[in-house]
Amino acid sequence: MAGENCAIDVLLQALQDLLPEDFLKFKNKLSYISYKERWNIPKNSLEKASHAYALVNCMKEHYGEDIATEIATGVFEEMNRRDLADKIQDEKVKEYKQKYRAHVIREFLAYKEVNACLGENLTVSSRYTNLMIVIKPHTKREGEQETSGVSQRHADTSNEQANTAVTVAQLFQPDEEGQAPHTIVLVGAAGMGKTMTMRKIMVEWAEGVLYTQFDYVFYLNCKEISLTKGMSAADLISKCCPHRSTPIGKILNSQKKVLFLIDGLEYLRFSLLQPEDDLSCDPREEKPLETTLISLFKKIILPESSLLITTRPTALQTLGRCLEGEHYAEILGFSAAAREEYFHRFFDTDDKADTAFRFVKGNKILFTMCLVPIMSWTVCTVLKQELYKKKNLTASSKTTTRMYVFYLSRLLKCRAGDSKRDLQQFLRKLCCLAADGMWIHKVLFEEKEIKERGLDQPDLLSLFLNENILKKGTDHGNVYSFIHLHLQEFFAAMFYVLEDEEETVGNSGTHVKDIKMLLENYSKSRKDLMLTVSFLFGLVNGKSIEYMDQKFGCRLSPKFKEAMLRSIQTRPRGISPPGKGTTKIEELAIFHCLFEIYEEDFVKRALNCFTGIDLHDIKLTPYDQMALSFCIKQWTGLNSVTFKGCSFEQQDFEENPIICRERWPVEQQHSPISQLCQALKNTSSKVKVLRLHWCSLTEGCCEDLARLLAMHPSLDQLELGDSKLGDSSVRLLCEGLRQPACRLRALR
Repeated sequence: MAGENCAIDVLLQALQDLLPEDFLKFKNKLSYISYKERWNIPKNSLEKASHAYALVNCMKEHYGEDIATEIATGVFEEMNRRDLADKIQDEKVKEYKQKYRAHVIREFLAYKEVNACLGENLTVSSRYTNLMIVIKPHTKREGEQETSGVSQRHADTSNEQANTAVTVAQLFQPDEEGQAPHTIVLVGAAGMGKTMTMRKIMVEWAEGVLYTQFDYVFYLNCKEISLTKGMSAADLISKCCPHRSTPIGKILNSQKKVLFLIDGLEYLRFSLLQPEDDLSCDPREEKPLETTLISLFKKIILPESSLLITTRPTALQTLGRCLEGEHYAEILGFSAAAREEYFHRFFDTDDKADTAFRFVKGNKILFTMCLVPIMSWTVCTVLKQELYKKKNLTASSKTTTRMYVFYLSRLLKCRAGDSKRDLQQFLRKLCCLAADGMWIHKVLFEEKEIKERGLDQPDLLSLFLNENILKKGTDHGNVYSFIHLHLQEFFAAMFYVLEDEEETVGNSGTHVKDIKMLLENYSKSRKDLMLTVSFLFGLVNGKSIEYMDQKFGCRLSPKFKEAMLRSIQTRPRGISPPGKGTTKIEELAIFHCLFEIYEEDFVKRALNCFTGIDLHDIKLTPYDQMALSFCIKQWTGLNSVTFKGCSFEQQDFEENPIICRERWPVEQQHSPISQLCQALKNTSSKVKVLRLHWCSLTEGCCEDLARLLAMHPSLDQLELGDSKLGDSSVRLLCEGLRQPACRLRALR
């Protein structure tokens, strides 16, 4: 575009090209035209405008440029000079398209994040990370459309899913027959990034890099328009356009070039099932909002336009009944690679991003849930605060349970208007559902059960559960599943410690408030309850209890702590050979439970019934090592530590030695067993025996062991059975043996 006055320039040229008699005719008609209660141009002013340039200036002074060109278009039409009217109108449309794109960038590029500092604005381009999106087969006409839930498939995003995923840019691509879809339904659970994806589409379209086949893309936020009463399709378009001179007629006449982004369908407060007779095909006819939207969905109004609709799965069934020719796509979340990319986009330096990502990747439960974008945001926000306070995340007190509690808080921010009592009642019912399901290995819940439990509140239910549309022929209606199995396990644990007005019995017939029964079943045979039990310990932490009460008014009872303590103290234990008198912990899960509660006094009381650790054939992640190290530091009665056939995953410092030097103390930089050795040095216990059999020890491990020998005078037996140690490793150990504080009696 050459400049701001292109349409005016076209008008000037048109007037200059008129015959003298037509020029006078134009001025004569102009003297009788008024515009929206404005006075006509005085006749004496028109008489003075004897040539085109003067007349254009006169019109600009009286009306302003936009109105001047609009009035001139009407005059040319009255003069049957449609050709000139079209030239002006076409130029105005070109100008408008540029103005509208600039408006879109201003509206959608920058945004303010929750918890952001004053004045700190982010851009979609800097933060958005590509999501895994999978196209679902369109088979609704045969009655077999099935949109499966995220629950079990999200144990982790597999390589196969990553290979079959599509990008946002591919959603409207033509198929093998050259047919492009006109309606796409993008399905995703709460916090999956649907709205952020819509913002990215708006920005990239306005920048000319995405969906270039469309001249106009209009964003409709269902949450914002849900209370609107009467509105036409033209009104919906005008609502998106800030400029008074929006060429509504031109837009309506070029439907193929229009894309509507309809975000958050679940927020609409009305039924999508409307009588056919009420629908309208006139885009300018004002109707109730529901009627206008359904007319748009059914292609009765603007049938050649395109739609991209986002919704949570709970709104999917009714939506399918009022769409025509739709295709479905589902957001699965972040792939493993995208999670790492998100961390780098979130943190201001690569060093911090690498440190945080390695910390999360070492915690399998947390890393898995980070496939949900809002969980990644929650984790990054918490770790950013931790890195601000301290450099070493292995000293962080932010357990997996605490991260889930923060995640719950973030999800419920959008429900701030609900009464705390209503929210508490809903959460109690939801937790009961989760607990009953865990008892009987149930992850799918029928629609009837959801209603019977009083959970049929779409606004709240869709935050935590997916609605799965079953195939034709099933008699049970739709079924629901938690967004992720780990979320069901979290709510199941929460149910045991939620204070209730009365005890609750689950549908399974199990007295779900009986924590003793839960712990006994887990101890004896139900190892699948391990994560639920781990969350249970985390929820009775004093800070978790205080936070839940403050944020949601949910009171978690600490009265079960003694029963939980006894469950640890009476766990099956390994007994040393006769005469040795050592009772050993042989389950890594015990250390995770104690780490989740993160209370030193509780941990000391639990562990002092034992005198040893004996772990075999375990791949110890960095998070496992954090849990072990925390417990060892509180364990005054620890006498022997044995690892056989275990491997210690290492924080990969070699990739970036700068991080190693700046983020970690010198004594923690050397080997996979650095955390273990550091914990043994810091403990107040008198560990006498350390066995590391078939643990693939490296030269760096021997350096750490040498430091330990020099600083732990009670250690008198070190066994490194079947380790292939070289001469340099042996020399390092010998240096440790020569230290004055070393009291080692046996080295095997």
